[in-house]
Amino acid sequence: MLNQLLQKLPENTNILEATFGLEREGLRVTPEGKIAKSDHPSVLGSRTIHPYIQTDFSEEQLELITPISDSTRQARRRLGAIFDVTQRSLEPNEAIWPLSMPPYLKAEDIEIAKLDNPEEVAYRQQLVATYGKLIQSISGIHYNFELGKNLFQTLFLESQLDNSVDFRNQVYMKLARQFLNYQWFVTYLFGATPLAEKNFYLNMPQGLARALRASKTYGYANDDKVQISFSSLDNYISDIEENIVQGHLSLEKEFYSAVRLRGSKHSRDYLEKGISYVEFRNFDINPFDPLGISQETLDSFHLFILSLLWLDDLENADADIEVAKTLNEKVALAHPLDPLPAQAQPQIILDAMRDLVQHFHLDAYYQGLVEQMELAVKAPETTICGRLFGKIADASLAAFGLTKALEYHQESTQAPYSLKGYESMELSTQMLMFDAIQKGVNLEILDENDQFLKLWHQDHVELVKNGNMTSRDNYVVPLAMANKTVTKKILDQAGFPTPQGQEFANMDAAIRYYPLIADKAIVVKPKSTNFGLGISIFQKPASQADYAKALDIAFAEDSDVLVEEFITGTEYRFFTLNGKCEAVLLRLAANVVGDGKHSIKDLVDLKNQDPLRGSGHRSPLEKIQLGDIEQLMLAQQGYDVDSVLEEGVKVELRGNSNISTGGDSVDLTEDMDQSYKDLAAQMADVMGAWVCGVDLIIPDINQKADINQPNVHCIELNFNPSMYMHTYCHQGPGQAITPKILQELFPELPIYGK
Repeated sequence: MLNQLLQKLPENTNILEATFGLEREGLRVTPEGKIAKSDHPSVLGSRTIHPYIQTDFSEEQLELITPISDSTRQARRRLGAIFDVTQRSLEPNEAIWPLSMPPYLKAEDIEIAKLDNPEEVAYRQQLVATYGKLIQSISGIHYNFELGKNLFQTLFLESQLDNSVDFRNQVYMKLARQFLNYQWFVTYLFGATPLAEKNFYLNMPQGLARALRASKTYGYANDDKVQISFSSLDNYISDIEENIVQGHLSLEKEFYSAVRLRGSKHSRDYLEKGISYVEFRNFDINPFDPLGISQETLDSFHLFILSLLWLDDLENADADIEVAKTLNEKVALAHPLDPLPAQAQPQIILDAMRDLVQHFHLDAYYQGLVEQMELAVKAPETTICGRLFGKIADASLAAFGLTKALEYHQESTQAPYSLKGYESMELSTQMLMFDAIQKGVNLEILDENDQFLKLWHQDHVELVKNGNMTSRDNYVVPLAMANKTVTKKILDQAGFPTPQGQEFANMDAAIRYYPLIADKAIVVKPKSTNFGLGISIFQKPASQADYAKALDIAFAEDSDVLVEEFITGTEYRFFTLNGKCEAVLLRLAANVVGDGKHSIKDLVDLKNQDPLRGSGHRSPLEKIQLGDIEQLMLAQQGYDVDSVLEEGVKVELRGNSNISTGGDSVDLTEDMDQSYKDLAAQMADVMGAWVCGVDLIIPDINQKADINQPNVHCIELNFNPSMYMHTYCHQGPGQAITPKILQELFPELPIYGK
């Protein structure tokens, strides 16, 4: 009934439409390659509710779970982020083992997961009694697959059946049968467990294998008494239930088939609700890929799945599957460099994939995947296990595994301020995403370009833009703070001092204002910009020409410009959250220090090589520019970009100290007097701001501040203040802000003890 169904679909059908999910297991190990003795990292929040990072059988065995994804690329990208968060959340001396087979260990080294649910603990204890502890330490990757809704509907209409639930069950049962029939093909291509470390099995394998984990003899398999038919869903359900009655299985989930029907806790529910998706459990961890599975493998397997539906169904399902299981065992236990046995017929599946690619006009990438699989069939040394064969030393992969584990862990510690796979996003947003994944808050990117996130825990949903713009601030507050004139008036009326000045809507009026400020230090800035854009600062009286140029720069950013008095003192950024100052930063203007050899341009280039410096707010510090503002600043000091500074001479390139314009950051949170922190929080409260960046000029930091004698001027309030610059500082310990944002948004999370 399902035969030739795909072949009947129009050529322009989106045959690749599907949803995917990945589950990757992995053991925590020490730098010596021993199983970690520590508990599941507490920084990862509560395992009871965590959607992404769980504990599998043992306390040291992690399970990383991706959300349902609309493409293999999205699924792998999400796995990469979860893996990155997990790696960076481990103890400093731990890493994740990159192989399916564990390093050398004994049964007493393994501790059953300390879960809150006593039923889950009891289930694991029962597994120990049935299978032993050691076999539980083998790890793998599960590949979850569901046909896309539109594709499924197209297939259903083409089938001319009248019950979509029955049709769905038939499709997924066929897929399960065909997978078991061709499991040997997957074992051959992607097997990566050629050996076990010393004394792992009571009866150790004689010689090397291709995939011990995929074999019934050495893998994680049920007793031979467990016989489950895949000939029909009815037979499958009956056999599962009978095995439970007979005591061969304790629970339905104890049936460890290489393919599982998914969507309900009890198989009988499928008759009414339908099978939701299928789970393929045949994948060994690929140690040559940091995530354990490559993009090419994910897409090759997707093509393989579709080809199973392309092929005609099995006529004698149970008998054919038994023959296929014997073949899979032979392939799994063959030497990594052995070719496929004669009874294997890979050309059937390869031809089906090629026909499918041609029929639906899939691009050259998929044609290339088929060619790679065809090459691997001819050249076993190109398979994963074939490549792994060359890494075996003294009948062990321990040295290779440890090298890879430490290599991948080291990679995760580079650029710790970014979230792997999402580096193109704004940095504060990346950091909030990291914290959400780490603490177990559900996360969805609603608009990546606009930095718009959806976070939720149970029924509690929060929308967040740019890391800290939330519903906690009402609509008008950011608008008020974006308007520097409005901000000044509100602060002035509340008794907080701000620089005096004038607002201009056109160039002519601003130029005519020059005689009134010709002998004064001034600041020229756009009315409604952020990140220090278009700001020129003259600490000494400016010439009319320089003043006019500063106006040009400011008007290029906004239709209205402010000209204010320059306040002498040191500028500090105070970060306030929900009525409390959480961080204080001294921002030093973009600068270079001479060495007597290099020009200012060269010094800028050298300073920009700092790995903390980047562009587009994707790094904690921004690269220093040499644009019009910087060159104007240099000219005021008698320099140009080609000037060579004497050793030790410091030259500032900007008048404003924004990190976003190349400034340096110094964390002074612990050193700042509490009176100034309180004053900054009061200013934010006057504006009604839940989160706020308060820029204060303080002439004498040794004096205390209060509303009557503030000893301070507020030069700006920021409605979407950067958070990364407080965490990853040029100097000082740094303050973690994004976890506090998350805690304020979700105080009910178990991690916060409420």
